[in-house]
Amino acid sequence: MKTIITIQHPQSVHHTNGMVGSWTDWDLSELGKLQAESIGTKLSEELQGRSFVMYSSDLARAKQTAEIVGKHLNITPTLRQELRERNLGKCVGKSVKWLKEHIECQEKTIDDRVFSDAESRRDEWNRLLPFFVEITSNEEENIIIVSHGDLLSVFNTMWLGFPAESLHDFELFGFAGGVSHLLQDNDGKRFIKRMSDMSYILR
Repeated sequence: MKTIITIQHPQSVHHTNGMVGSWTDWDLSELGKLQAESIGTKLSEELQGRSFVMYSSDLARAKQTAEIVGKHLNITPTLRQELRERNLGKCVGKSVKWLKEHIECQEKTIDDRVFSDAESRRDEWNRLLPFFVEITSNEEENIIIVSHGDLLSVFNTMWLGFPAESLHDFELFGFAGGVSHLLQDNDGKRFIKRMSDMSYILR
């Protein structure tokens, strides 16, 4: 039996200032830090007596979330670049307004890139896939993953066994601060027990 808990980092500075997130190293906002503390407190109560490992994106907003939550669970997160948000190329560090005004390609398929040096959804899928195979096949029974909205949407699609092309037709997006509970039984069948549960950030 394998339990995987995913955490979409809570409010970041880029959620409040109109800037693109992507590979820019935005910190959590003050509210986001409080939300991460709330996630950590509630998970520590819920998971009492169980031992987990934690993997996190190395971008600041996810790393800070992982460190805050990890403090409550006595876990030191392992940082993995595979868990970064999608790289949007030349608009990284610029505003959402700039992105909309200068976009080079409207995404209609998972192979389109909004900018020539950006990742497509397929690029993002291929970056994540080796990590996904690693954690779903290793001996670790209890895993926490801290990452970003777009990346976790891809993760959720993989979890349900759909091919990359299914991203043309549907998305399994959560919300900032959402916590999902996934289960893989001993026969390899996978379940989503809770999806983007926002009660963890409510005080």
